[in-house]
Amino acid sequence: MEEARVAVVIEDEEDIRSLLSAVLSQAGFAVHAGATGEQGLKLVRKHSPLVTTLDVNMPGMDGFETAKRIRAISTTYIVMLSARTEEIDALQGLEAGADDYVAKPFRPRELRARIDAMLRRPRHHLATGASPAADEVDDAPIGWLEHQGVRLNPQTRIVTLEGTGLDLTRSEFDILAELLRSGRRVRAKSDLATMLRGEQVTGAEFFSDSDARAIEVHVANLRRKLGESPASPRWIETVRGVGYRLTA
Repeated sequence: MEEARVAVVIEDEEDIRSLLSAVLSQAGFAVHAGATGEQGLKLVRKHSPLVTTLDVNMPGMDGFETAKRIRAISTTYIVMLSARTEEIDALQGLEAGADDYVAKPFRPRELRARIDAMLRRPRHHLATGASPAADEVDDAPIGWLEHQGVRLNPQTRIVTLEGTGLDLTRSEFDILAELLRSGRRVRAKSDLATMLRGEQVTGAEFFSDSDARAIEVHVANLRRKLGESPASPRWIETVRGVGYRLTA
């Protein structure tokens, strides 16, 4: 039997809460909604949702703190929504444990597409500080991708830097893997966004400003975890107006 599709909506504005509930219900979810971070946290504990949507600006406990507390107890996919579109806010949301950050006002079809894409991707986070065991290396037929001391295994989803495990989100891991596979070939932001949605690159995909900002935030967060400066990159080089590639 298929796993029950349960979603939690955490939103203080009643009309947006109703809209989100309708979008998720139409996608086949049983929806439980709360108006505060505290209510939402209780709903996550009670219902173990597959997907949780979370507003940033709520009275009392804000969305960033709520996301951190949810992530401590659940592997639910978290989509944060906010009228604040500054990169630092998106970065803070992703650092708090969100899987995606969507700007308000949002289009229901785009939100549905983003959720569908998340469900096609692995649901676990990487273990913090975990180094690969010898048998993991031997049993990985895909092999390790390497560049300048970074080693990544697409099968076991382990990544290390100079032998020390890195704790990356799903999106950060997938972007790094794609760049390692591509080498010096430039990967456009639109290509990376399409890859994260689990779609094939054909050149006709929908690519919004929100998609571009999300990729920029993921790469900025990835660089921070690697300890890299964009001004003098060791691993990821920015190709202005296009995207990213590995350094020479």
